[in-house]
Amino acid sequence: MDGGRAGAPVARRGMTIGLLGGSFDPAHEGHVHITKEALKRFKLDRVWWLVSPGNPLKSEGPAPIDRRIAAARAVMDHPRVTITDIETRLGTRYTAETLSALRRAYPGVNFIWLMGADNLRQFHKWDNWHAIMGTVPVGVLARPGSRTDARVSKAASIYAKHRLPGRYARDLSRHGAPVWCFANMPMNDASSTEIRSRGQWVR
Repeated sequence: MDGGRAGAPVARRGMTIGLLGGSFDPAHEGHVHITKEALKRFKLDRVWWLVSPGNPLKSEGPAPIDRRIAAARAVMDHPRVTITDIETRLGTRYTAETLSALRRAYPGVNFIWLMGADNLRQFHKWDNWHAIMGTVPVGVLARPGSRTDARVSKAASIYAKHRLPGRYARDLSRHGAPVWCFANMPMNDASSTEIRSRGQWVR
């Protein structure tokens, strides 16, 4: 596995890379589960976990990034998954900025933004979220208690005509943005919030 403090992730032209961003505070089996499902359902060559410096939508800062990366690597050990602090390296804070910088840094690489259905519910609150939809395909993965709310969310409604049916999920990277696909799947109910509330992860 490459990336993180060891260096920037490596990708070749023509590869399809899924990007799963978040604070990972801490990473857990739910992240592992949706990552493995994304590799299979969206026919990805790699998935990069983008461990962010912080989440602009949360008032309280996360644990130090080195600690979060180490914890992420402890739960996600897969030859096609890279855990990286590339947002810190690029100096970007918002997803739209990160995507723009990655496309410049990795010409010829096909990126897909990955998110759980719980994030789709509040996607319209993200900075410059229309630019995200207009830049790369978006793969949405079912999360416990979020499927119905996600499908009727503001973002889902505005981009309803750009939704790719789930049966064509493996073709997502072949479609130009804006396009998104909702993948139904067996779910894992692990939650960073619950892990912290149980005292199993102290910032």
